[in-house]
Amino acid sequence: MIVLHKLSGDEFVLNSYHIETIEATPDTVITLTNDRKYLVKEKPEEIIRLIREYRKVLSV
Repeated sequence: MIVLHKLSGDEFVLNSYHIETIEATPDTVITLTNDRKYLVKEKPEEIIRLIREYRKVLSV
């Protein structure tokens, strides 16, 4: 699970295993496997870093 921020500033936790795509349009749009979309403040590179860190912790 990764912590992200909506454009309003509200924080939420997302299960990264459900992410299908991450696009910069210029806002970052995350599309999940169920077609639900989230607009977030984080840039795609930051989201990828958060996912890698989370998965690294799981593999220890």
